[in-house]
Amino acid sequence: MTKSTSSYIIKGEKHDWEVVCGLEVHCQIKSESKLFSNAPANFGSAPNSNVEFLDAGMPGMLPVINEECVRQAVRTALSLNAQVNNVSEFSRKNYFYADLSLGYQISQADKPIMGPGVVVLDMPDGTTRNIGLERMHMEIDAGKSMHDQHPDSSFIDFNRAGVGLMEIVSDPDIRTPEEAGAFLRKLRAIVRYVGSCDGNMDEGSMRCDANVSVRPVGSTELRTRCEIKNVNSVRYVMQAIEIEALRHVELYEAGRGDEIIQSSRLFDPNKGETRSMRSKENAHDYRYFPEPDLLPLVVSDELIAELKAKLPELPDAKKERFIQEFKLSPYDSAVLIDDRNTAEYYEIVAKIADPKLSANWITTNLFALLKEENKTIANSPISASNLGKLIKLITDDVISGKIAKQVFEIMATDDKDPEKIVEEKGLKQITDTSAIEKIIDELIESSPENVQAFKEGKTKVVGWFVGQVMKQTQGKANPGVVNKILKDKLS
Repeated sequence: MTKSTSSYIIKGEKHDWEVVCGLEVHCQIKSESKLFSNAPANFGSAPNSNVEFLDAGMPGMLPVINEECVRQAVRTALSLNAQVNNVSEFSRKNYFYADLSLGYQISQADKPIMGPGVVVLDMPDGTTRNIGLERMHMEIDAGKSMHDQHPDSSFIDFNRAGVGLMEIVSDPDIRTPEEAGAFLRKLRAIVRYVGSCDGNMDEGSMRCDANVSVRPVGSTELRTRCEIKNVNSVRYVMQAIEIEALRHVELYEAGRGDEIIQSSRLFDPNKGETRSMRSKENAHDYRYFPEPDLLPLVVSDELIAELKAKLPELPDAKKERFIQEFKLSPYDSAVLIDDRNTAEYYEIVAKIADPKLSANWITTNLFALLKEENKTIANSPISASNLGKLIKLITDDVISGKIAKQVFEIMATDDKDPEKIVEEKGLKQITDTSAIEKIIDELIESSPENVQAFKEGKTKVVGWFVGQVMKQTQGKANPGVVNKILKDKLS
């Protein structure tokens, strides 16, 4: 079996197969307290220190809705071009896990807070692709089982129990692992822009379930799907989809398609495989019924309008503005808007220096530096204003691109004004034509064989002359001036 390189088609002996995938993304709502209790919702506290009676499942405790969580859900729905339902209802979703203290989950079933919406993917080739959203509902999180604390026992931390979640469910529109990755990155960017979720997958505040099936290319049927649960990185989601899709194709090709049953599976990145957890429950297995302790949630048109008016500029709008205002390519714009801090950093730089050159320096030199030092752009060792000044020195012909890289390295250890660095170290470009002419005249006189080669049509020899001039001036000669004088004299 092989995969097509132009598109994600799995080639079998009987059929060519395509992936059909939908994602369920759990985003932890950013708020000071939990969805139905006053316990803190922050990450990193000592085990079982952020727990109230309701979170621990004590009998007789009544849930009280957190208004800020509702506002955050509405902001998120509006940012996803989705319908906000004026009336939604909470239900009890019954199942037993050791870390589900109540014995049921307070969730939303057939009347969620958000209806259909759409996420626009920015693909690497600069094109876009729309992925439909079925719904978003609010629910509480379970606790966390801890299996590595004791050789014979498992412990449970209920700090996360009761924390508000937004579960965003996509349509089965995703066809490649790359699209799944793009979907998660875009969704993470949106909730971070809005401030409704911090999107930190490594902390568990954003987790993904991937529903995967395959079908012959050209078919429109939806075959049996398997759900890969609780994947906590974009890379792992992409790997899990590919591995699960290949498993399905192998079974279908071998005539064992009946072995694919609707089930929940875990992804093991170390072994590169998915493993069955249990057969997948359907809605009736959860015995949903209306939550008797909560009235229907009513969100007024006035509140929706108020929250919509206060939304920040969202990634898609910012991407289009960068294309129009700064004349960036769709690809460069998509890279820069992927993170709100990066977009804000870029705007500061682009208002000082050439916008296109600014984009290049950020996405190459600065990103490489941040990766090397394991830092984010929010704590970049080089400020946006100083990077803008450095790039402007290049376009103003004060320093060359080569010298600029030396200054950049100095700035990485000491975020100093680049103009002062250039002045102190004597790095200004030599633009004095008489000084450059003198060096070139000496080179021409001492290298008649290279002059003859140029006259015979070997124009690449100009590069040798330029290199020698730059060497003698320690890289300070203006390359444009050097090239012009050389060509005039050699001709």
